[in-house]
Formats: sequence, structure tokens, C-alpha cells
Amino acid sequence: MGYIDTLGQKAQAAKGTIAFASSDMKNDALLEIAHILRSSKKEIIEANAVDLENGRIRKMTESLLDRLALNDARIEGMANACEALAKYPDPVGEVVDGSTRPNGMKIERVRVPMGVVGMIYEARPNVTVDAAILSLKSGNAVILRGGKEAINSNKCLADLMRVAVKRAGFDPDIIQLVEDTDRGIAHDMMTANKYIDILVPRGGAQLIKAVVQTATVPVIETGTGNCHVYVDASADLKMAVDIVDNGKTQRPSVCNAVETCLVHRDVAEKFLPKLKKRLDEHNVEIRGCELTRQILGDCVVPADEDDYATEFLDYIIAVKVVDDLAEAIEHISKYSTGHSECIVTESLFSAQEFTKRIDAAAVYVNVSTRFTDGEMFGLGAELGISTQKLHARGPMGLREMTTTKYIVTGNGQIRK
Repeated sequence: MGYIDTLGQKAQAAKGTIAFASSDMKNDALLEIAHILRSSKKEIIEANAVDLENGRIRKMTESLLDRLALNDARIEGMANACEALAKYPDPVGEVVDGSTRPNGMKIERVRVPMGVVGMIYEARPNVTVDAAILSLKSGNAVILRGGKEAINSNKCLADLMRVAVKRAGFDPDIIQLVEDTDRGIAHDMMTANKYIDILVPRGGAQLIKAVVQTATVPVIETGTGNCHVYVDASADLKMAVDIVDNGKTQRPSVCNAVETCLVHRDVAEKFLPKLKKRLDEHNVEIRGCELTRQILGDCVVPADEDDYATEFLDYIIAVKVVDDLAEAIEHISKYSTGHSECIVTESLFSAQEFTKRIDAAAVYVNVSTRFTDGEMFGLGAELGISTQKLHARGPMGLREMTTTKYIVTGNGQIRK
């Protein structure tokens, strides 16, 4: 029996203890996790330091090291997320809709857990906690497979959470970590239909593509984020600078960060120098079209097709001057990954056209794309940002971690 088979059997055996647990019991477990995370900060940071040192040896970029890094504030954020999630309504058992048929038969559609959730992700140890606590609250067991870059951090966090849920009366196997970082193990997860009910990849384009193309287990695709801000002719330029700067520099290593700024020709000469001045404060490299280079000079790296198609996840931004809204929409439709797209405008017509024609999980008018996040949307922690269109789209919170079943009751009705 293979390694994933062993974990899968344990998850299947344990899932009943969480699937039918009361809300109070699940909330108690979340509070236990919050407590153990806070009381074990030193242990977590020591484990994370090993991963960070290994990452520097492997010459990981600063933005990827930022994704990997844990500190007091980030651990406190994880603990806060546990406590916040405990206050959210339990989706399990919620009646979505229902009706009574003419023959007296009563039909209700009710939320139920998925069963066993598989998670394949890269060097972000906070995902280990987010995935575990969302699975717990929504009544699912979870098998976590993080990247080798974060293996020490993930082992520490998973071990602590297993202790916490055991204290709360659960089988610790509702949370399991794949400790073998061999890529073949990830492939085994993708084909473990007997044990895993749904698989969620979270990471870079190559990881997501590999899972989507290989998996026989149903997949919820959490997409990469080639996100755009379009600065319209009527835009408040100060607002536009603030939104692009926030989207690019507040945390460039995440999927809702801005990668390309499109600027209407009529405001390009005024706007671009203001934007460059702000981005220079963060040493952001600008890769621009020929007109951008004419306005800003040779400090701008000539942009090519690959630049407009790239999720940089770094202090790099692509810039293009466009003739009008239609050209901006055409550009975004060509290069967008369907994650988060923004227009900065004072024109109601432009705003309505943009929101109607842009096909993305989240479309913004005069708001930073950095808000595409479960917590910011009032959903609590999130499993990821789904860019697909079936089952879930956008931030995946508690409800997106459930499915539904019909419950039909009557008093002896038979079909004639």
C-alpha cells in the first residue's frame, strides 16, 4: 500500500468525527489551535528559520522568501484567523432552499461537507493553517501537501494543530501533512479518487497547470493572478497612483498583486511621471511600451509579449498606453488569468462597460485589487481564489468548502 493510500485511509476513517460534529465542538477546536499557535511562536519561528536558510542557499527571490517567512505578527494573524472563523456561522446543515410539491412531498437542499479535501500548494506555510481550519469548520478532513521549501514550517504547524484538535476531542487524522516531498507523491494525490473527494492546487502557474492536466480527482482551480489596473481618461490621477502603487508594492508576491498598468493616451503624459515617482520609492522596475519609454525615458525596459503575459510576483510592473477603453478591455481579455481586474475612472459609462465586459472572478471600480481575499470580503480565512466557473469562483470561504444534498420527506408518496 502506497504512502497516499495510507493517509487516505486514515482520512476516510477520521472524517466522520468532523463531518457530524457540533458547531460548538468545531469552534472549541479552532480556539485550541489559536492557543497552541500563540504559545508555540518560538518553536514555529525556529522551524521556519531552517526553511528560510535553505531558501537562501537555493537562491530563492526576496518575494518568495517573503511568502515563506513567518514572524510574530504573521503567527498572530493565523491565531486571529482561527478565532474569527469560530465566530462565523457553520455552513453545515444550512438549508439552501426547498419546496413542498403538490403531492405533499417536502424537498430541502442542505449544505454538507465535501468529505476529504486534498491541498497541493507551494512555499506559503500560512496556507497550512488556512486550509486546515477552513476544512475543520466546514466539516472536512484534509490532506496537505506543501512545497519542500516550507517542509519544516509545515511539519511544525501540522503537528501543533493535530495536538490541538485531539485536545478538542477529534481524531487528529482529520489534519494530515504529506511529509514526503517527492513529486511522485503529489501525482499519487492527483489520482487518489478512492480517498480524496476534491483537490485544490494553490501556487504558481506551472503547479496549477500540472494538477489540472494530470488529476483524475475533481479539481477546484485556484488561478494565477495576472492582474491589471486600467487608468481611464477621466480618472482621478492621485487615486490612480495610490491604487496602482498599493496593488504593486503592498505585497508583490501574492496573486492579487497588480502586474500590468494600462493608461489612456489622453492622461499618459501627466499620469506616468507621477506613477514612476511613487514606484521609485520601492525600486520597482518598469517594463513599458514605446510610448511609455518616450514619456519616462530609457530607464524603462522595453516590454515584449512575455512581459504582458507574466505574473511577476516581484517589484516589476508592465505598462502600456492604450488609445481607449476598448483597447484596454481587449488587452485584458487577451492576457488576464481571470483573477482580479480594476478600472480607475470617474465615468459611469466606462465603469459599467468595464464591469460588464471583463471576465474575471473579481472586477473593481476605483478599488485596489489587493482586496480579493476571503478576510477582506468578509468570508474569514480562504482556501484560495478560484478562477474557474463551476462550483466556486473568487475567494473560497466556508460555503465553498461544502456541497449540497437533497433531503426529501413525505408520508408514503409513490410515483405513478
